[in-house]
Amino acid sequence: MSHPLLAAEAGVRHLLLGNEAIVRGALEAGINVVTCYPGTPSSEIPDTFHYLASCGRYRMEYSVNEKVAVEVGAGAALAGAMSMTTMKHVGVNVAADPLFTAAYVGLPGGFVLVSADDPLCHSSQDEQDNRTYARFMGMPCFEPATAQEAKDMTREALLLARELQQPVMLRTTTRVNHLRGPVTFGALGEPAPIVPFERNPMRFVPVPAVAQGRHKVLVEHLENARAKAEASPWNKVSGEGRIGVIASGISRAYLADALAENGWEKDVKVLELGFTWPLPENLLADFMSGCDTVLVLEELQPLVEQDLRALAQERKIDVSIVGKGPDLTIFGEYSTGAVARALAAVLGKELPSADGAAIDVSRLPGRPPNLCAGCSHRAMYYAVRKVFGDEAVYSSDIGCYTLGMVPPLRAADFLFCMGSSVSAGSGFSMVSDRPVVGFIGDSTFFHSGMTGLANAVFNKHDVLLVILDNGTTAMTGHQPNPGVCTSVLGEGCNHLDIESVVRGIGVTDVAKVKPFNMRGTLKTIEEMKARSGVRVIIAEEPCMLFARRTLKQNRPQVAEVATQGEEALKCLAELACPAFRRGGTAEAPVVSVDESQCSGCMVCLQVTPAIRARKRS
Repeated sequence: MSHPLLAAEAGVRHLLLGNEAIVRGALEAGINVVTCYPGTPSSEIPDTFHYLASCGRYRMEYSVNEKVAVEVGAGAALAGAMSMTTMKHVGVNVAADPLFTAAYVGLPGGFVLVSADDPLCHSSQDEQDNRTYARFMGMPCFEPATAQEAKDMTREALLLARELQQPVMLRTTTRVNHLRGPVTFGALGEPAPIVPFERNPMRFVPVPAVAQGRHKVLVEHLENARAKAEASPWNKVSGEGRIGVIASGISRAYLADALAENGWEKDVKVLELGFTWPLPENLLADFMSGCDTVLVLEELQPLVEQDLRALAQERKIDVSIVGKGPDLTIFGEYSTGAVARALAAVLGKELPSADGAAIDVSRLPGRPPNLCAGCSHRAMYYAVRKVFGDEAVYSSDIGCYTLGMVPPLRAADFLFCMGSSVSAGSGFSMVSDRPVVGFIGDSTFFHSGMTGLANAVFNKHDVLLVILDNGTTAMTGHQPNPGVCTSVLGEGCNHLDIESVVRGIGVTDVAKVKPFNMRGTLKTIEEMKARSGVRVIIAEEPCMLFARRTLKQNRPQVAEVATQGEEALKCLAELACPAFRRGGTAEAPVVSVDESQCSGCMVCLQVTPAIRARKRS
């Protein structure tokens, strides 16, 4: 197929998303196998690989979870393929088990883990800093700050992984994944040759006696990587002066902007860290020895700062190290303004009053996230709340359906991680006499919900689990999962029936509902409420966006308000569909329906007689 990312010649230039640049870098390295579990901000990487897969240069799969994705990718690398696995930062928690051991045994074909971190929690439940994992697991780490670096570092990380036969981490952040920038291509050669597998149980089967020896080998490989970091062009010094700045990751971009905007380029000496682990200790020590003060710029945890303080003490370097403080905190993302204020402080300079001023975000208009108009999850939450109300406790899970926490639905009381709805709900029911209703999506069910359900059956828990089957991995961009219909999956995958899986696990009390059929849904929920034990309701209705874009399903009708008054306001207050609008005055409110937003699900018509259906204009 013809696509800019598949251009063979070197020197061409394209404007790419950071995630697209990562794909190009992998292609230039000769990638053989790509695996993933989709998660923002990483999702465009596997999606782009999936789109380009017909080129035949590599194999690609959407795995059921991050642990499986790493195990498939590592197995391919063990067989000699150059492999890469992508995920968001919290996915590394799921994948940690095989990653630690992969670092011990080594992978001859070369393996790179892309960890897409999310400072400020743009789309995540925490801000964990996975540079810590690179240190913990013993994985060399690259941190790009531009689209060009995303491409080039991906290529280098894969080549280094093959050279060292050790897993390597490419750690990005949301800003890097989703920025756009010019990228000059290198040559696109042939896919990397497969490294012949040599059977060696004393390396690849890490029983205790083997693991003890492999730990020493891992340390040796890290020292080799440290030597490469010392000479790496990604760790570079520029500028002059006794005031130094050491910056890693996207902080390097903020630093460049702050220096340029304020004309301070000649006032500081800068060490940019792109190959950030193992730390190039000699380079850092030499840099600090020539400075009176060093400002450390790194988002989230003060990892480099702590290492520099230890290094300065060990080598008796007399330098003042300035790190986390009022402007540079461990929370969220940095900005050009925050970096400029920190620079001004160490330089003893004044910023112009308008420069570097913090924005008071509390004064900006709020736009809280919301379930889409016509989302079947809204109908299901409304029905469950009608039956259980505040009597039940609601255990939620990871997906767009987590937005059920928002009033007036209020159908999420606690959440830990992917797949925790049934497990945590089971634990809650052990010590509480309140009914527990758990919610989990179809993709999350296959990701890590099945084991919790098996545990609930085995231990005879009392919990009602609602599997919200909308036919796709909706939150991250409609990627396939094992429950997606065969017509969409194509020939490369097999469809797994959720009901058969649930019954196979041992659940006998199972029912299916169509959430847009409010009467039937309410009846089923009432019946399940009256029973005990492990019960499962499978709510089947395709994601509205997926139905429209992929399944080509469009409903011919839309809703309209037939009569104003309390009934119309009740629908707005209890269902809160974003297609509804409230106008008029406080004394005489007017409720209307935005036809461009209305999907025609007609749940509102079943909630109140104030609504009627009409043909879409």
